[in-house]
Amino acid sequence: MARPPLPSSAVERFLADARANPPAARTGPPPRILFALDATASREPTWDLAMNLHAELFHAAAESDRKTTAGRPAGPIAVQLVYYRGYNEFHVSPWSTSPAELLGRMTGVACRGGLTRIERVLEHALLETRREAVKAAVFVGDCCEEPAAKVVAAAGRLALFQLPFFVFQEGHDAVAAQVFRDIARITGGAHMPFAPGSAARLRELFGVVARYAAEGRAGVRDLPHATAQAVLAQLPP
Repeated sequence: MARPPLPSSAVERFLADARANPPAARTGPPPRILFALDATASREPTWDLAMNLHAELFHAAAESDRKTTAGRPAGPIAVQLVYYRGYNEFHVSPWSTSPAELLGRMTGVACRGGLTRIERVLEHALLETRREAVKAAVFVGDCCEEPAAKVVAAAGRLALFQLPFFVFQEGHDAVAAQVFRDIARITGGAHMPFAPGSAARLRELFGVVARYAAEGRAGVRDLPHATAQAVLAQLPP
């Protein structure tokens, strides 16, 4: 026998209660992005550019979360800053969900001459994702002054933990390009060059990574610009 319809007053009470008590926002730890930069002497203009654009890592993910949670408060994303410079300097920040806090750590950093430490970046990323999963890693640099075999081997160890590296190369150094392509391919990420000082390109690239961390391939596919589609073409299915 069919149930009689609920009185309109009961329906109204139900809808009022649902509006007053929306579903909880996303729970659990926020997605984590490791943000690694070459801070050797030649990198100062790009350091300043990345500092001005770093908030894209937070904002793009927040916009993605607003879309997918139907108006509920956006979930946070956590970013850790990693950089090397000078003689054997390697700096790691705490994880932070605050763009302002990360900016404070970047402000005033002076780039210093020194050799690249890309293998160390990859080893650090491995340690971090062993502790707690990291959704994506960004590396911004222009050259590789280390034995390519060691860097590629470190990427291979990282691949076992499914942490994709998005390697954004400033300029067109052919040796670096080959190493960077290998890192991206082995880890399941993407290698994308950008012209020196190209703020628009770098902004789009940071936004792609943030969207990937929040939503995976589907989030990148929804982005309307050609940069996102070029990254998507490199990501494994």
